[in-house]
Amino acid sequence: MTAEVLRPIRLPLSTGVVVMVANAFQPERGRAVLPVAEPITVRGFLAERGIDEFPLPTICLFNGEPLLRADWESREIRQGDLCAFVALPHGGGGGGGGGKNPMRTVLMIAVMVAAIYTGGLLAPYIGSAFAEMGVGLTWEMAAGIGTAVVGMAGTALVSALVPAPRPSTPDMNWGGFGSTPAPSPTYSLQSQGNSARLGQPIPVIYGRHLVYPDIATAPFDEFVDNEQYLHQLHLIGQGEYVIEKIRIEDTPLSSFEEVQYEVVPPGGTVTLFEADVVSAPEVAGQELQAPNTLSTGEDGYVGPFAANPVDTEAGHLGIDVIFGRGLYYANNSGGLDSKTIQWQVEYRPIDSDGTATGSWTVLATESVTAATNTVLRKSYKYAVTPGRYEVQAKRLDNKDTDSRAGHEIRWNALRSYLVGTPDFGDVTLLAVKMRATDNLSQRSSRLINCLVTRKIPVWSPTTGWSAPQATRSIAWAFADVCRASYGAKLPDSRIDLAALHALDAVWEARGDRFDAVFDSSLTVWEALTRIARCGRAAPILQGGAIRVVRDEPQTIPVAMFGPRNIVKNSLKIQYIMPSDDTADAVTVSYFSDRTWKPDEVTAKLPDSAAENPAKVSLFGCTAKEHALREGDFIAADNRYRRKMVSFRTELDGMIPTFGDLIAITHDMPRWGHGGEVVDWDTSGNAGTGGSPSWQDVVMTLSEPMEWTEGSTHYIALRRRDGRLAGPFEVEAVTGEDFQVRFLEPMTVTPYTGSDEERTYFSFGPGEKWTQLARVRSIKPRADQVEVSAVAEDSRVHVN
Repeated sequence: MTAEVLRPIRLPLSTGVVVMVANAFQPERGRAVLPVAEPITVRGFLAERGIDEFPLPTICLFNGEPLLRADWESREIRQGDLCAFVALPHGGGGGGGGGKNPMRTVLMIAVMVAAIYTGGLLAPYIGSAFAEMGVGLTWEMAAGIGTAVVGMAGTALVSALVPAPRPSTPDMNWGGFGSTPAPSPTYSLQSQGNSARLGQPIPVIYGRHLVYPDIATAPFDEFVDNEQYLHQLHLIGQGEYVIEKIRIEDTPLSSFEEVQYEVVPPGGTVTLFEADVVSAPEVAGQELQAPNTLSTGEDGYVGPFAANPVDTEAGHLGIDVIFGRGLYYANNSGGLDSKTIQWQVEYRPIDSDGTATGSWTVLATESVTAATNTVLRKSYKYAVTPGRYEVQAKRLDNKDTDSRAGHEIRWNALRSYLVGTPDFGDVTLLAVKMRATDNLSQRSSRLINCLVTRKIPVWSPTTGWSAPQATRSIAWAFADVCRASYGAKLPDSRIDLAALHALDAVWEARGDRFDAVFDSSLTVWEALTRIARCGRAAPILQGGAIRVVRDEPQTIPVAMFGPRNIVKNSLKIQYIMPSDDTADAVTVSYFSDRTWKPDEVTAKLPDSAAENPAKVSLFGCTAKEHALREGDFIAADNRYRRKMVSFRTELDGMIPTFGDLIAITHDMPRWGHGGEVVDWDTSGNAGTGGSPSWQDVVMTLSEPMEWTEGSTHYIALRRRDGRLAGPFEVEAVTGEDFQVRFLEPMTVTPYTGSDEERTYFSFGPGEKWTQLARVRSIKPRADQVEVSAVAEDSRVHVN
């Protein structure tokens, strides 16, 4: 993972900009970015280009807000404005003839409201894309376009608070940025196997997972007693692991007697074989010509070939020779007589340009005598003074060219054994040495896999960080990404460890775990989002610290807002109405820990037919039960959270934060009654112990109360710090429309003076005394604060 900082693009706009998006699902493809030099209306801009109507249903987003067609005649595109036309996906509707449904456009615009939070996360990427074309976007404009993109893709599924997991892709490659990532050897079934993924990130594994470890250095062969041995050094991943199983495909490695292995923890040294060995690719079975087969002027040398790369020093040089026909002479009696072959190997030092810096020196003179028609293979290793060398070889004896003789030698390989111990960093390695037999094929040698559990530190409020230990915790995987050198490298002071510790207890009790492999490039924020989402949570950056907010039941509002502290005419309510495209179930794709292959489960509400399920992928989930729980939650969230609320207030709006429960009282939607406490008195006894606990309180309010016959009525009071007190059960005072009598102890002292704001109240029957909502965003607006929320519904929290 790469520690990328998400920054808004803030380049000045000298003109207005119009963006034509042809594909809402892939807005970067086929789009047109057109500057607008002089002010012009939206309709005028289209008329200049001969566009009377678009061939596909198209919406207009003006500075991130939907713009109705009726306003195209009057709204001008001026300096700094961004106007985007987004073509909607094809889709029928209306009658059976496949005609267009005019309500679909309206509904899709409404769905964009549910994409605000996710759209903001896309803003850096969209801003960067426009910057590459020379167009500068403010954060707000980029966030607006991001909202539109997610809205288009989200019409089948609405997730108002915690972003829904991304739809699955065929190879379950979870994406990256920059250059095209190599297929994941873990999640792409077609690519499962051991490979050298040059230029790709070192895998980061969390929890328990099956992995096909990458090849850390180039494999090499050696021959001992005419047996071929393959040496492979694998890199399991960053950090330390408990290794449960090592297998070749589905067979334990212990079943192969011809295989030796060694697990090397971080900081350890490979002892099974030399780890830093380089093979020269130019040497590939060239025949060493005998003096009697050379043409005039040929000296018989093969090479020279550079043995080791630039800026490396070889301490040993190795060569392999092969006698492909064996070594023999077939005599007249049908037997085999012995034959001998002699050859010489020479070397000399070279510099980084390949220029010789010394004379040729004989490295070795070798000979082999045998009487066999079986292939002979020999490996030789020679010590040299550390340096960079080139090597050449030639045959010394004449070749028996009789067809009855096997008298041929080929130079099969040139290796250099580099000096020093390679520094692989804080990673775990697996060294494997295999003897070639009928049990092992070339393909099976690249199908080594390990079942591992990552060891990471765990934090406690009493003892601090522990030594690395095996864990599948969502919380400590999240913290590791924040702290690690391959992550954000943040100090503990910028991580809300206390909240993570509390959430860890919740996740452990539920059996929610994070088991995943990050083996493609992505930003730290994307990694944190995926980890948190596996626990039904989302990361937020607040006050320079990273926090995690879980979407879980809340019963006590942290703040109350009513007519006295909501800016007049700023309350907006938007309903996301269901359509033919709305999902009625959720199919969750996950990576099963039983088969270690992709699997899926469909979750639906009890009364749902599950005829139009939305498909999502829950990265990091490996248990069917976990996937089903999240599917049930997403399905309930999609059905019951479709009422979006926004309003403006003063500094009261800074009290809640993302995910907090707030109480909203307002006359327009008849969410209870709100106002101020004018006066209060008690005819009962005052409470003792230093805290008010008056009974039989009669309170005078600024607004007349409406009573519903047969209902129990409640009143809640706002404390000085914005928190809620109550609700308290009350009853009417005979003949007094502005007064209520408390039927239970009042636990707060109302303020009715003039030096500060008087105590606010919220009143209503039963549960209708207020509308509870969950905060989705807090945005400063000059001297005011804009609060966006979604109306809460207890039915969302089905598990």
